[in-house]
Amino acid sequence: MYKIIRKSHYEHIMQPNNKNSVPINFNMSDELMPGDNSYDKLLKVAKDPRVFHHIAALADIHSKPGRKNPTGSVVATKKEILPQLTDSAPNCGMRLIKTPFFKGDLSKKQIDELFQEYVKTIPTKTYWGTFFNHKDILEISKRGSAPVLERFGKSKSQLENTFLKGNMFDNQKVTNDQLFESIPSLFFKVAQSRLGILGEAGNHFLDLLLVNELFDKKNAKKLGIQKNQYVFLLHTGSGMFGQYSSYFYMPKKKEHLSQKIINVIARSTFLKKDVTWHQTLQKELPLYENSDKLWGIKENSELHNHFMIANRASANHAFANRTLLQIKIEDGIKKILGKKIELPIVYDMSHITITKENHFNKDVWVHRNGSVRAFGPKRMKGIKLYEETGEPVFIPSSMGTPAYLGTGTDNNQASFFSAPHGTGKAKDKTSKVPTTKEELHSKMIKSNVHLYNAKSDGVLKQDSSHYKNIEPAIKGMKKNGVINPIARMQPISVLMA
Repeated sequence: MYKIIRKSHYEHIMQPNNKNSVPINFNMSDELMPGDNSYDKLLKVAKDPRVFHHIAALADIHSKPGRKNPTGSVVATKKEILPQLTDSAPNCGMRLIKTPFFKGDLSKKQIDELFQEYVKTIPTKTYWGTFFNHKDILEISKRGSAPVLERFGKSKSQLENTFLKGNMFDNQKVTNDQLFESIPSLFFKVAQSRLGILGEAGNHFLDLLLVNELFDKKNAKKLGIQKNQYVFLLHTGSGMFGQYSSYFYMPKKKEHLSQKIINVIARSTFLKKDVTWHQTLQKELPLYENSDKLWGIKENSELHNHFMIANRASANHAFANRTLLQIKIEDGIKKILGKKIELPIVYDMSHITITKENHFNKDVWVHRNGSVRAFGPKRMKGIKLYEETGEPVFIPSSMGTPAYLGTGTDNNQASFFSAPHGTGKAKDKTSKVPTTKEELHSKMIKSNVHLYNAKSDGVLKQDSSHYKNIEPAIKGMKKNGVINPIARMQPISVLMA
């Protein structure tokens, strides 16, 4: 049994029996509380003496196989980074893209033709994406989105509406030599053909949504969102480059044969016996693969510096990937609808990050795993537009149910100013589960949502029956000051692996 104190319908606290453990705050309503596996993992993390103040569990909290920390959590640490607290996909994230189209502007036939085009141009599973030469890949690693915009002659205006302006290094200047000292050259070669791919992992998607309700018209107007407007929501990450770089620095069993083979080759050609931090990786990672204890990297150590370069370079590939996929979206609009346009974005945000921030008057490392930074206006001071609205947050649920746009608030210290990146998987099925793709398509059509591609067997697990109900999730977020809801968006067409 777990000792959970119910402060209100929307707030719960788990106080571990171990006096040295930090409390776990559950920012969610009763019906969204997770299953036992998530509690077990959170309790193990809470016992770690490096964890700071408390753990924040958000509405989409749920456990994944092979992960030591549940998705939908925020954990801050003192003096050390704990790589196993986050998933192996740096900067997996979402981008909300505005269109000039409104209800009535596009026919069902046009939308269908558009998504049939995207099935061809936005691949979910392929070995070859858009090719970039070695020099371009290094620039993307150092600067994120900007090199992609430069290559295709696009405006850089969207960078103002991207987390850290599309470059996880922010103002830090990184050289090619620093990249080569931190990341095996084999990974850069793989990366040359791996951009422009949506991916087949988890619930990566491209959605066309219709804004069907506004809750805060003032801030909606500031963000350029109107009722009955079509928007795209894009969810993808750093691809194979990010996975390989993460596994290289993480004591985690490889989930796929390719990951194992590539990492074995990379380690044998990169790691040297006369380099101290190389030997630390070789010695310590195998010891922690099957351990309940979390492997740590001391801040400002040589290993820490190289890890952060690899982590941020990988994250930059996710920014670049979402930028490239947006260009493909725009190309599809030009081809099918005959309109040459550059689409503005509301925001591009990450939900797998490790960042240094100040909370409770301490500078700490914040590990967001399946959770997004959701700063209120005060913490966004100096960043045009968002210092007025707060940081934008997108919260989708399943592919057949509404998604929400919100903004961060100044009253959300309990979650380290974070929000969930969705509703998360439910511990119990919430409706009848489709057993075949035919049943799934039929269910989607009844919801007036058209599903495209959907070739993977895993797509059945993205049905609404597997997900928590978004309405109580949003109600709880508003009640707890996690977000200020701005708009609800209804899915129209969904492209998924």
